[in-house]
Amino acid sequence: MATDPPNARHVLTIAVAVLLASAAAFAGGSGGARLVGVPVFAWCALGAFALNWAAWIHAVRARTERYYDLIGSGTYLGVTAFAVVGAAVASHVTAAHAVLAALVVAWAARLGTFLFSRIRRTGGDGRFDAIIPVPLAFLATWTLQALWVVMTAGAALAAIAGGTERTVDPALIVGVAIWVIGFAIEVVADAQKSAFRNDPAHAGRFIVTGVWAWSRHPNYFGEIVLWIGVAVAAAPSLRGAQFATLVSPAFVALLLTKVSGVPLLERRADRRWGDDPSYRAYRDATPVLVPRPPRRDHR
Repeated sequence: MATDPPNARHVLTIAVAVLLASAAAFAGGSGGARLVGVPVFAWCALGAFALNWAAWIHAVRARTERYYDLIGSGTYLGVTAFAVVGAAVASHVTAAHAVLAALVVAWAARLGTFLFSRIRRTGGDGRFDAIIPVPLAFLATWTLQALWVVMTAGAALAAIAGGTERTVDPALIVGVAIWVIGFAIEVVADAQKSAFRNDPAHAGRFIVTGVWAWSRHPNYFGEIVLWIGVAVAAAPSLRGAQFATLVSPAFVALLLTKVSGVPLLERRADRRWGDDPSYRAYRDATPVLVPRPPRRDHR
């Protein structure tokens, strides 16, 4: 039977994701540590896709997205741990590279715990309602998550598995400082929004207080900033083609602002509150991403 256009699009999405990840593995693994002749970075990429495809098999049978975010965070933890162990076995791991691994692990563990707790409270994620009944579309979603891990953690993985000598240096210190700023913004934004939603007095309303008065998506801004920090911290460890992995923050920004993050939530907010004058005033006066002091009081 001929593949219909929607399925063809899903197949194309999966193929492009695999090709992009392969290119990242080739660049990130260039000149790095190897296990049985294969770059440690390539093993990390293979593991990311294998884990997410295995999770899809269970999810498509159970018709649930309940563990999607948890598997995503687990993938970060798994590939980072493998990069550290693989580099240690094949060559060595320095203190600087251990710090890089800690940055990725701390972010993934915190976000995964937060998102899974939210799913347990709310019972589901509306983004998947139209996707779960279409196996190829659902597979494409899990495939994109694997690509997301490989691309965003790419600079850190390439640095950790690069096998280069490295001491604690100014780039590492500056990168960690940037990461701390971004991480703090993301954590504060998530905590404020959770507290707002958990207050029955705010049922059906939108948040305009705290950091949300400065940006409509401060959590995404924080995430972009922290990955910039990781890239800065990783850069001195990279060599040759490995520098291509520094695309990580740009990739995060592109997906969050143009594909899966901001556009989806903005459309959802417009459908829900688009006729509310107070929401329109908040939307018109508040930056979509990069924070700035609020122009007016939206309480």
